[in-house]
Amino acid sequence: MVLYFHPIGYGPGKDDNLIYVGKDKHENEDLIKYGLPQDIWFHVSDLSSAHVYLRLPQGQTMDSISQETLDDCIQLVKANSITGNKTNNIDIVYTPWSNLKKTASMEVGQVGFYSNKLVKKVRVEKRVNDIVNRLNKTKQELYPDLAAERETYDRGIRATKKAEVQDVKKAERAAKEEEQRQADLRSYKNVMTADSMSSNKDMAQKYKSAADYEDDFM
Repeated sequence: MVLYFHPIGYGPGKDDNLIYVGKDKHENEDLIKYGLPQDIWFHVSDLSSAHVYLRLPQGQTMDSISQETLDDCIQLVKANSITGNKTNNIDIVYTPWSNLKKTASMEVGQVGFYSNKLVKKVRVEKRVNDIVNRLNKTKQELYPDLAAERETYDRGIRATKKAEVQDVKKAERAAKEEEQRQADLRSYKNVMTADSMSSNKDMAQKYKSAADYEDDFM
């Protein structure tokens, strides 16, 4: 089961952020495995807590997260940590899903990072009940097929890349055809110029004067 929450400003039909949380450490394993590139992972630093994910709209990055949305995520993480929920001045870390590192030697639900440079940390002074209560009112408990969702996403990415490659090839063919057309036009003009020059020379040799040329047609 996955818990879904709507951050501030969320609206039906909008290409907006979505917050989701694993129910337990076993569910977290699937979230780690089947996350999407636009997912941002949140966790209490050095303490046990829920794995909270923020799914960004396509084209946005971790650096473009609004302060209001960030506050929603870090408050939800804090509220879902047994120790962190009761402790003031704790740190929350967050990083792109693609930076999560999982090895066979790690315990269930445990992760590391490929690059610490991609990990951000924010200090949370205290729990803000207004934010937590608002988020809990939007909570939905669902049972998504995470593997199927990931496959659908990957299929869409492959289709997009295939279309982009086809567009590039089409543009290249059109450019080559235009280049050949221009070359043919230049060749045709050269032929016409040579023919014209040859005809003028022949007439000059045949007719000694304009009068002779006119007489030929009278």
